[in-house]
Amino acid sequence: MVILSRQIATLFEAQVSALKAFTMLATNAESKLLGRKLTEISDDLEAGVSISGSLAKHPDVFSSFYVNMVKVGEETGKLNETFLHLADYLDRQYSLTSKTRNALIYPVFVVVTFFVVMSLMFTVVIPKLAAIITESGQAVPVFTKIIIALSEFFVSYGFFVLIFLGFLGAWVWRLSSTERGKVYLDKFRLSVPGVGNLYKKLYLSRITDNLNTMLSSGVPIVRSIDITADVVGSLVYRDIMKEVAENVKSGLVLSAALQRYSEEIPGILIQMVQVGEETGSLGSILKTLTEFYRREVDDAIDTLVGLIEPVMIVVLGLGVGLLLVSVLMPIYNLAGGIS
Repeated sequence: MVILSRQIATLFEAQVSALKAFTMLATNAESKLLGRKLTEISDDLEAGVSISGSLAKHPDVFSSFYVNMVKVGEETGKLNETFLHLADYLDRQYSLTSKTRNALIYPVFVVVTFFVVMSLMFTVVIPKLAAIITESGQAVPVFTKIIIALSEFFVSYGFFVLIFLGFLGAWVWRLSSTERGKVYLDKFRLSVPGVGNLYKKLYLSRITDNLNTMLSSGVPIVRSIDITADVVGSLVYRDIMKEVAENVKSGLVLSAALQRYSEEIPGILIQMVQVGEETGSLGSILKTLTEFYRREVDDAIDTLVGLIEPVMIVVLGLGVGLLLVSVLMPIYNLAGGIS
């Protein structure tokens, strides 16, 4: 989408007609799906439909934010500038989102590795060592008995544990397919220590960036808030922004409407918005807030990754070490007694 927006902006800047521009893009599109969509848009343009109207027929590719920005560009006669704004915006959002997603992949990988290693220890290694300890007939320490009992449980009932985990995964998947379930999971994600704060900053960055881009392009504030609610990516913040839009529509200023959600919207954001409203520089204030939260997300990601790596290595080492010590010490004592 970033490359597509830049290509469209370049073609419009070169005074290429909209119909010709989209026809050229459809011909050169690398993706068959995108090429088909652009061809349909070209056909609509040839039939007299506006660009924004043509794009609106493909919500799976062009979001309401994208369509409304193009509509403003049509009304102001600045389509090339609008597509450049969209390209820059999409580039920022892609960079931020991909960095957040990639940062969370590593911790998940470490956690999965930890559970795989522990599972192998309990089901493969410990049973063999436990057999030696049991056959020796010597007194077994309490901690060793606990480890052996856990190992026997996983060996005997591990299949049922896997079935339970499968049902749990299916339940979570089913829950995520309902509106109520999505809201519940979204709230849970925002409440997780460390990760929740990261997601909150990510959503706040999207909100300020969307509002700045749309207000700077001349979109009315109520419409800007409504569209921002649809593309923020969080059902919790979507509902908040929808209610904020209704409050602004009823006569409240944006800062006062945000003040009602001080638990999800930080005080510094509300105060900065209020300053922007009082000084008539809301756009520049929102841009500053966007850059601030982008840096906050970057710092939070670096901190999270920097902490998780050593912590998980230490936990994995301690876990494996305790398991081995609990079963090797009796074997060592047995060997000492024989000698």
